[in-house]
Amino acid sequence: MSIDLDTGKLVVFLGGLLFFLGIETLAPKRPWRESRIKRLLFHSGIAVLNTMLIRLLIYVPLLLWIVFIEQQGWGISRWLGLTGWLELALSLVVLDFFDYFWHRANHRVTFLWRFHKAHHADTAMDVTTALRFHPGELMISALAKALWIAIWGPTTIAWFLFEAIVSLCAQFHHSNTDFPDGVERVISSLIVTPRFHASHHAVNRHYGDANFSTIFSLWDHLFGSYQRPKTGGTTNNSENALGLPDAREQAFSPGAWLVDPFKSSNLSLSKRKTALPE
Repeated sequence: MSIDLDTGKLVVFLGGLLFFLGIETLAPKRPWRESRIKRLLFHSGIAVLNTMLIRLLIYVPLLLWIVFIEQQGWGISRWLGLTGWLELALSLVVLDFFDYFWHRANHRVTFLWRFHKAHHADTAMDVTTALRFHPGELMISALAKALWIAIWGPTTIAWFLFEAIVSLCAQFHHSNTDFPDGVERVISSLIVTPRFHASHHAVNRHYGDANFSTIFSLWDHLFGSYQRPKTGGTTNNSENALGLPDAREQAFSPGAWLVDPFKSSNLSLSKRKTALPE
């Protein structure tokens, strides 16, 4: 079963990547100011590195942990006796709830931000940005996910479903696409859209330190972290509207990108929170 689920997750990942690459090629929201080939190669290299490390260090232990928790009957889901479609649906909601607070912690805790800022260092945003995560962040987040599994106790199927949908949603809301304002209001009231998330990648940290939801957008509304994106999905019209203000020229330097979390000169949380003028 685990092989079939794993294959299904891979199919969703590759299918989503190709689909949103096609959509943003045909109808991009923001003009392409950088080489798309460079972006694709750089972010694909990150994806290959992360996939190898995850397979080597994370995948099997986490899968064994899920099976162990399920066999022991641990977790809120097991104690409530949830099964079938109800368990799948509630697991998706609860795990996305956990993911919201984990994402928020990555912006609030200085140590976690050291790794998460590698994702936000992208000077633009398209579907390939969904591949741009520091391997250190993935290693640390695996520990957080192990805790989620112990608390909630999802079935193996529910966990793979959650992981696949998170991957697909990340590709969607990082893509260089947009909806008309009326459609955007309806869709973003339910799920995170590209405009909703582009605001989260804004240079202006008034917007960038908000909108933490991954799948369902309601968490930001419920917990006071929502900032309404301006029409068009960015906070201003300058070419530097997205990303981080520091070291932009090194955003696509593999060495600088990998070692930045370990530099003593890394930005402090207080400095990072300084909002730039719109």
